[in-house]
Amino acid sequence: MRYSLTGLMILFAQLAFSQNYSYLKQQIDILKKIKPDAEGRIALESWWAELKSKNQIPLVDGDSVYFFYRGKATTVEWMGDFNGWGYRKDFQNKGKQIQGTDLWYLNVSFPKDARLDYKILINGTTWLLDPENKNQQWSGVGGGSPNSELRMPDWKEDPVLLERNNIPKGQVIQDQLLNSDILGYQVTYSVYLPNIPDKMESLPTIYLTDGYEYLHPRLGNMTTILDNLIYDKKILPVIAVFIDHREPVNRGNNRRMSELTMNAKYLDFFVEELIPYIEANYPCQADARSRLIMGTSMGALTATYFAFSRPDVFGLAGIQSPAYYTRPQIYNLCSNPTNPQMKISMTTGLINDTSVDSRKMKDILQASSCDYHYREVNEGQSWGNWKRLIDDILIDLLPFQ
Repeated sequence: MRYSLTGLMILFAQLAFSQNYSYLKQQIDILKKIKPDAEGRIALESWWAELKSKNQIPLVDGDSVYFFYRGKATTVEWMGDFNGWGYRKDFQNKGKQIQGTDLWYLNVSFPKDARLDYKILINGTTWLLDPENKNQQWSGVGGGSPNSELRMPDWKEDPVLLERNNIPKGQVIQDQLLNSDILGYQVTYSVYLPNIPDKMESLPTIYLTDGYEYLHPRLGNMTTILDNLIYDKKILPVIAVFIDHREPVNRGNNRRMSELTMNAKYLDFFVEELIPYIEANYPCQADARSRLIMGTSMGALTATYFAFSRPDVFGLAGIQSPAYYTRPQIYNLCSNPTNPQMKISMTTGLINDTSVDSRKMKDILQASSCDYHYREVNEGQSWGNWKRLIDDILIDLLPFQ
């Protein structure tokens, strides 16, 4: 195979000019001396091996990103949060091949603090994790699967997500069943109880939709977050109830798209069955100011619906990337709150997430007398976004006093 070194040199000259990347400049100086022969092939392999050894694929500097892929292909595309996983047609995601080589690349720009999920699509049919990128983020309903993760240079990992061996750990009572007369079926839930030295009296309670995902260590990783925040005295000791929308005897059947669509019967289940049962069996504070309803996407729509429909039950709401577009009538409900003194903490991503809808709701909250907090991050709709903001929401709504 003969290599088009002219194409390679144009590409790497562009890289050097746009990034001022000293390591890359050194490589370009080497490439300029390469001839299109066997020695040239060896030089290309050497360059590739060095990028791999330094974990520099994708190659990132400032706001510039170069994705790379090597392999036989007719087409190579990069799909991810940045193009709505294919829904955004105005984003140029198709890779270019260096003529005469198996090297494909895509050059794009993102905010310097962005974090994005992506995969590589080969020939329009085969989805791959980036084989040269060690960073991954699990996502998707019910546990999903890993995506490759792009971390821009100003993005920082949140230490609250790291498990610490030297602090007390809360207890998780897994996979409990509650027979619901209102719903006509069994509901699975798990309960987190904090490990605190004093005898537990009455504690605030967090109710989490999509609880299986909030609980999953590769997704929400929430028990670690709770352990760390409680130990560091950033939040009050709390009980957390994780509701699993999957059918207990058939986990592949996820009921979330019926339960989390402003479903009045599902709200009745919470108010008349679940909450009384939890408060009868665990040391919970039985007042609205100590009950937090929280969720992501459709679960965030539900958290909003629950709080504004029954402020006498839920005085606190954690809302992450709310799917308000599915039920726009939510805006009318929130425009006329019966108890505007509730506390809200809302977050959204800015890259093909729900920022437009979230900003509309923010304006409604601002016009009322709600106590609200609002955050936007340069990420997409992913657990990589949501898990890093859980601590902010909890500190907003349940600060240590």
